Amino acid sequence: MVHAPAVPDSPLADTVLARLTELYAPAADAGRAEGAAAYMKHIAPFLGIPTPRRRALSKAVLAGIGRPDEPDCTAIALRCWELPEREYRYFAVDYLRRHVSSCSSGFLPVLHHLVTADAWWDTVDLLAAHVAGPLVTADPALARAMDRWIGDDNLWVARTALLHQLRYKDATDTDRLFGYCLRRADHPDFFIRKAIGWALREYAKTDPAAVRDFVDGARDRLSPLSVREALKNL
Repeated sequence: MVHAPAVPDSPLADTVLARLTELYAPAADAGRAEGAAAYMKHIAPFLGIPTPRRRALSKAVLAGIGRPDEPDCTAIALRCWELPEREYRYFAVDYLRRHVSSCSSGFLPVLHHLVTADAWWDTVDLLAAHVAGPLVTADPALARAMDRWIGDDNLWVARTALLHQLRYKDATDTDRLFGYCLRRADHPDFFIRKAIGWALREYAKTDPAAVRDFVDGARDRLSPLSVREALKNL
């Protein structure tokens, strides 16, 4: 069993978490919470806070809070992941998106935990595109970690590797993108097959000819779902 990374001491995280729980909990709506949990296949309980309201509350939580360093980001993320309701994880994901530049390659074990603990697409996809992607951009040596992640038995780790270049556009490493797609083309899970198609469809906005050529050459290996998703806008 892999244990969660240790939560570092962080006075900033102490303040944020105290404010967060103080403001989020009273905004709970049991009816909305039940519907949200059902929609997310009961991966976790929810408070039932609508997204616009949650973001307004998050803004109040962070009012006057200074810029974090990496231990602060780590502490906030891990402590939010310890709370049962899903909205706390959404707060952490939004926070990491905003402050990913404060994190180094040393944040990768924390990210690994975030994409494997009670994982579902609602958190994994944002972490892949907005945290893993920028971390690799900042430290290209981390691409080798993605090379390991793509082969991981955990489908959410592999999905993170597939989607980490989602926002790269012209900076996309096409050898990795196409290589990853081929490497997991025979994966039986919907979420991997969908991610292959999504990654290709997104890159097709930058180089449609390259994606069409790749799909034409790999059609016998890619699943129908991956092909359909990849070519949806072509």
